Amino acid sequence: MLLYLHGFRSSPQSTKARIVAERMQALGRADDYVCPELNVAPQAAIAQAEAAIAAARARGDETLAIVGSSLGGFYATWLAERYGCRAAVLNPATQPYRDLAKYLGEQPLWHGGGTVRVEPAHMDELRALAVPRITHPERYYLLAATGDEVLDYREMLAHYAGAQVRLLQGSDHGISEFADYVDEVLTFCGIGQ
Repeated sequence: MLLYLHGFRSSPQSTKARIVAERMQALGRADDYVCPELNVAPQAAIAQAEAAIAAARARGDETLAIVGSSLGGFYATWLAERYGCRAAVLNPATQPYRDLAKYLGEQPLWHGGGTVRVEPAHMDELRALAVPRITHPERYYLLAATGDEVLDYREMLAHYAGAQVRLLQGSDHGISEFADYVDEVLTFCGIGQ
């Protein structure tokens, strides 16, 4: 199974999630792709991801790779450490409990309208999920953009030291040219062409 975890205020309708879904479809692997709409509460989001993993295993699928974008990359890291699987992280948050503290209160969603309410308790939940140091860098692929206007790529490089890295000069937080790298991401995750 390939589990895609979107970022803060995002959804399965994000550009990167749709690109991955379309590529999995083109490879005849659509049934192996899961992208839940994550709850704003971190513990609930992790529970959703773990439910997807459990469902895949109940169907007999023991393979697991995770792609996580921004806050989803933070979650992907925690899950990769827990399950011992590969994770491709795309402009991942490394300290979201610090970065998201300024978003307390009602926040608009990027897709489909609506809002989410960010609570102080969510910052505590994020702290509890922090991975101080990845234990097996070879299980990680980092796609980071130097032009990320939201997160500092240097923090990403430091946090994922030893990982396979694709550093994009310029670009942006959304990685506008992600379609050019989707096959590289999927190959790292063990999805053949």
